[in-house]
Amino acid sequence: MDSVLRAAAMYLALMVLFKIAGRRSLAELTTFDFVLLMIIGEATQQALLGDDFSMTNSMLVIVTLIAIDVGLSLLKQRSQWVSQLIDGGPTIIVENGKLLHKRLRHARLIEADVMEAARSSQGIETLDQIKFAILERNGKISVIAM
Repeated sequence: MDSVLRAAAMYLALMVLFKIAGRRSLAELTTFDFVLLMIIGEATQQALLGDDFSMTNSMLVIVTLIAIDVGLSLLKQRSQWVSQLIDGGPTIIVENGKLLHKRLRHARLIEADVMEAARSSQGIETLDQIKFAILERNGKISVIAM
């Protein structure tokens, strides 16, 4: 039972931490982000299994984590509020060629991130060619040209 409680606590803690970290951190991994995730994975493994490295305990932890994930996905299907809480919603970060600086700061993005998305998806070269740039729920930036 101890493993189930630890797994549930770690799942919740990681969900909160990644929610605080923001959408962008999961969508565009840098080398630093990748190394950080590997270290987090190792620390999480130690916290989940404790001193019991048996196959039974490992499987119990895995089943617990999958059950929590499936349960949350079912809850998100049934409740818009839960879905919004867990996944957030899209955020407009450029409107009619103007950067919305407060929203950019909140998302921890810079103009270069927006322009990179604009160039790669639409071939847009300047900010004034962008009607809307939207930070999607999955962390990607959608660009709509003027």
